[in-house]
Amino acid sequence: MEKHYCSVSVSPIRAEISEKSEMTSQILYGETCEILETDGLYSKIKMDFDGYEGWINNSVLKKQNSEVSKNLITQSFGVFDVSEGENLLSIGSEVEFSAENFTDKARLRESLVETAKKFLNVPYLWGGRSFFGIDCSGFVQLVYKVHGISLPRDADKQAEIGFSRDFVEESEPGDLAFFEDENGFITHVGLVLSPFEIIHASGKVRIDSLDFSGIYNAEKNKHTHKLRMVKNFL
Repeated sequence: MEKHYCSVSVSPIRAEISEKSEMTSQILYGETCEILETDGLYSKIKMDFDGYEGWINNSVLKKQNSEVSKNLITQSFGVFDVSEGENLLSIGSEVEFSAENFTDKARLRESLVETAKKFLNVPYLWGGRSFFGIDCSGFVQLVYKVHGISLPRDADKQAEIGFSRDFVEESEPGDLAFFEDENGFITHVGLVLSPFEIIHASGKVRIDSLDFSGIYNAEKNKHTHKLRMVKNFL
């Protein structure tokens, strides 16, 4: 099957064939995909990384050389000289040349926390998964991606894997905490920094308190998200 890659810094993946359609996710530079169907200026793609499907403008896609090996960008972001010219790329992008890789498997949990904190104050963006704007599930997915761990795109799907902790007090740095709405549906996720502290994308990427009830926002003086479970993915 012929593969294509994203040739711009980041491109929206939309629910329908329209620039006005909801952005459900994003594809970063160098990430590859399979074209499922084409309709005019748009193609429905399936991401190789997480299997996510949606519509994308054909202009950002280029054919992938099957012999090319890719390297993950693990620094926050920077200007890189790629085949399309100089490009400002976000963490999680994939390039053909050697890229710095800071991941130390012996200190994986600490490294996950350090990477997550690099996103502090990045604005919330529904469907976003880059330093230019990110949502809650895109945030934890990207942090895990640069450490060689693949997670599903959406929080409810992420919650279906991993190993549950019995109590929030047992959580370790790098665990993921999942939160539910009034109907019991998983709608939010964040990364545990310590048993009682969490980093998550809500308005912006921020650090809040975590307890058995959920996320406590000191600025609002209230709990903003109801805890459903904490899971270990390592």
